[in-house]
Amino acid sequence: MTEVNVADPADVKWGLAPGDTIERKRLHADYGGRTQGGIGPSAKTPNVMIFTDPIAGEKHGYYDGWMPDGLFHYSGEGQYGDQRMLSGNASILNHRAEGRALRVFQGARGTVTYLGEFEADGWYEADAPETGDGPLRKVIVFKLRPVDTEPQQSETKLGRVLRSQPETVLHVDIEQQETETAFVNPSREPYEAERREAKLVLQFSDYLRSKGQRVHRHRILPAGETRPLLTDLYAPDLGLLVEAKGSVTRENVRMAIGQLADYGRFVGPTTCAILLPSEPRKDLIDLATSQQCVVLWPAGKSFESSRPNVLPWQINTYRDGASLR
Repeated sequence: MTEVNVADPADVKWGLAPGDTIERKRLHADYGGRTQGGIGPSAKTPNVMIFTDPIAGEKHGYYDGWMPDGLFHYSGEGQYGDQRMLSGNASILNHRAEGRALRVFQGARGTVTYLGEFEADGWYEADAPETGDGPLRKVIVFKLRPVDTEPQQSETKLGRVLRSQPETVLHVDIEQQETETAFVNPSREPYEAERREAKLVLQFSDYLRSKGQRVHRHRILPAGETRPLLTDLYAPDLGLLVEAKGSVTRENVRMAIGQLADYGRFVGPTTCAILLPSEPRKDLIDLATSQQCVVLWPAGKSFESSRPNVLPWQINTYRDGASLR
């Protein structure tokens, strides 16, 4: 590329075309902008440099890339706490008002590839973990419309799911091992309790099938959301929506109640049930009952319930803290 002698920002003409590569150091020397980080508004030229590394970003729940809406979705900056519309994020949002062009690059270090000029076309919020596998927080995701290039096929895991889901609620096989965590924090290894949870769901699904019941899961994509929700199990002939937990704790029961309330808005179950690995103490059953939830747990080769007739063929029931056999 021809060396540019900078006299005035207006004299610096953009010299890269989509697909061109350039050393990031040289890029900033020619056009200004921060030499580190993902967003670099330039004081030297009327540009905002944006750098994306989808492979590294996806490990942290950042799904940068083309989406089925034909726009490039780009996660904002801020590694800790809820992201705010400040600094680099604000420079993307306000680029037109400030007379700046958005320049998107693939890669963050060394040689980067210019993807083209884009314009901000709105933004939304999503969940992602803090850097270092920290707690979940709010992140800002910008929707960028291409100016001098054509939209491309969605290739991220999330993009493929959104591309294949034209409806709000889809049925998926019970054996399909998708989890909500996989779309929010893909790099995190499942906790032991989550592995026990998956095993418990398969155990209960096999039990229901042995009784002639159909079972499946739901993948739910609420309006305006880009991260799907995944139910653990639904038995349509019983109208039974089940959320499983891998350990019997108050925290898990509370969480399951909230998840069932969330999923129930879309599924419309007759009965919501919390599936636990063993019989919980009475106050936890009372908590679930107060929120119109049933509790289920294994009993040998069968399962018991905190409410009679949830499993109509099951003669075992639970009453006032005692299992009746």
